[in-house]
Amino acid sequence: MKPYTRTQLAVHWLTAVLVVAAFWLGPGGSEQRVYSSAKDFDRQVHEVLGLSVLALTLVRLAMWRAASHGLPASAPAWMNVVSRTVQLVLYALLLAVPLTAIAGAWLEGHPLTLGILGNVPPPVAESHALGASIATIHTYLGDTILWVAGLHAAAALFHHFVLRDEVLLAMLPRRRG
Repeated sequence: MKPYTRTQLAVHWLTAVLVVAAFWLGPGGSEQRVYSSAKDFDRQVHEVLGLSVLALTLVRLAMWRAASHGLPASAPAWMNVVSRTVQLVLYALLLAVPLTAIAGAWLEGHPLTLGILGNVPPPVAESHALGASIATIHTYLGDTILWVAGLHAAAALFHHFVLRDEVLLAMLPRRRG
């Protein structure tokens, strides 16, 4: 297996941490709850984390296309197909989750929070019912990404402990010495 660069490893693990943090800190629930003053800080942090995931995903896609990695040469063909499929599903979810959040918020008439940079008001006409539907899709996709990422992690552990290959070790930071 071709080793991953330090940058690739850092972006991979930072993305994973941000996805889990965004999920954990997501205010969840009805629109009234999400946009309530009591949940304002949580929502703002959740939005900034989600936008960070989107930005990192664009960086990851550029790096992935430039230096794609696969399983060890000894891996069966079906395993390579499953691996590539899961990667594509994860990338699709890493894009779809924040994009549905943005679309849902704007269509419901809410600005997008950029943290200390301020807010971006909706650039589209309000369509509350459509926005609410998209926000619901966002919730389901947010749950789905955690399940798929969990299966991805379980597969890495399977490679390490059952197949005893280098797949998991390739994704861990290398120690010097």
